[in-house]
Amino acid sequence: MQSPNKILQMVGIPHLALLSVIFGMMLLSFPIGLFTVFNTDIGNDINFEYPLKDLDIFKTIEFLIPNSIEIGDVFIVLWSIYASLFAIAMFGPKSGFLKILSLNLSRGKFETKSNYMITITKWFSIIILLSIVIDYVQQFFGIPTVPPPIDNNLTQFLYVSLSPIIEEFGFRVILIGLPLFVFYSHKLSFSHFFKSLWSPNHYLHISDHKKSLFLIVFVGVFFGLAHIMTGEPWSEGKLVQASMSGIILGWLYVRFGLITAILVHWGTNYFIFSYANFVSQINEIAIDVAFSHSLLNTMEILFFISGAFSILVVLLDYFNSKKEQKLKIE
Repeated sequence: MQSPNKILQMVGIPHLALLSVIFGMMLLSFPIGLFTVFNTDIGNDINFEYPLKDLDIFKTIEFLIPNSIEIGDVFIVLWSIYASLFAIAMFGPKSGFLKILSLNLSRGKFETKSNYMITITKWFSIIILLSIVIDYVQQFFGIPTVPPPIDNNLTQFLYVSLSPIIEEFGFRVILIGLPLFVFYSHKLSFSHFFKSLWSPNHYLHISDHKKSLFLIVFVGVFFGLAHIMTGEPWSEGKLVQASMSGIILGWLYVRFGLITAILVHWGTNYFIFSYANFVSQINEIAIDVAFSHSLLNTMEILFFISGAFSILVVLLDYFNSKKEQKLKIE
């Protein structure tokens, strides 16, 4: 029987090929999103020049928002933040994404832990795969997952683009990062504080992983409940799906840092909706119909297959590391 390491090397090439395709599609989503917002009628009766303070979500703080700030301004700021984080993930933290691909494919090895982007595309595909499976099982038992009603495609696109930053800061940084800093930090300084919130596992000596795991799961379930109890809620079918995503995002935040959690969340929001809205506008169809378009269906199949490979790689990598630890002890 082949060792987990040998199997990992065999699975690695098609897995990296799938991740590279997802990476390319993510990169392409940046101009697609810009084009859709600024060059189509996505908002129907409103466009990117619509005042931000007139949106319902900002009514409670409209007195803080200048009249000159428009939807397009906020979208450009968000777009710039994600583009910057994407560039950081592509080129770091130790080796660039393309360099890692080249080394792995040319040398027949499988080492991917030194680049954020590989982690991001891998766990993005795992979340999509698990979401599809959860939705299929729940529908089998008569539990549908119904999204909140859509008032306007432009404002919806703005909200889903904004939520990764707001929700990762609130659910991950505040509810996970701050408690972990209180539990495990042994020094007080502004620099250490912000570094610990940026990447808890790297800057904090987390000795009790059970405590951090409990915190991740608790906040993840709370994240799921928030989707069905606050704002314009989803149906109850979203609870398990959102809780699963919240737990994975929490673990990614602790293990790899905030940039990974934000961009995986960005993938499930902006990335997918940029293509859906683009297809909707180009073909002049409703966005719910666009999600059934052949392009979106092909993307879903790609993510599903990549997610299956990613889960296999995670399991093989886990068993391989356990085997290496056992050999060191012996």
